[in-house]
Amino acid sequence: MPELHPIDEVAQAFRISVPALRYYEEQDLVRSSERRARVRQYDRDALRRLAYVQLWHDDGMLSLADSRAIVDSGTAEDRRRLIEEQRDAINARIRSLSRAVAVLEHMLGCTTDRALECPVTGGYIEARVDAALSGQDFADDFLPGGSAPTTRRPRVR
Repeated sequence: MPELHPIDEVAQAFRISVPALRYYEEQDLVRSSERRARVRQYDRDALRRLAYVQLWHDDGMLSLADSRAIVDSGTAEDRRRLIEEQRDAINARIRSLSRAVAVLEHMLGCTTDRALECPVTGGYIEARVDAALSGQDFADDFLPGGSAPTTRRPRVR
């Protein structure tokens, strides 16, 4: 007979709450093996699946839905496609976050009393206003060397 672990023990061991573990079951991310006296019990296979879900959700920083899609993918090709999509989205987010850090670093180092009088900040704001008034999208580069307006794309409503 396989060794079974009660829900509270599993939750503590995997550093998640009991309600979170129940939610994982509701979302079909993990399944308890059986119940004893109304307490959910998990065997080693269920714990492996939970650890695999955590790999994608916690370590891979994916949503539970995206984690489930990868965990349940039927082939290596399907899994690879899903992972590539997630990797590309994370890389795009890293670029956005890097830009945000650069903006914040500049603003922290700006010594003018009025931020709009800073050549970089003021120039950026003026170019952004000009682009808006001329009907153009504005490239999102804040720091010198990349704030040229681009052709405006139609808005989706």
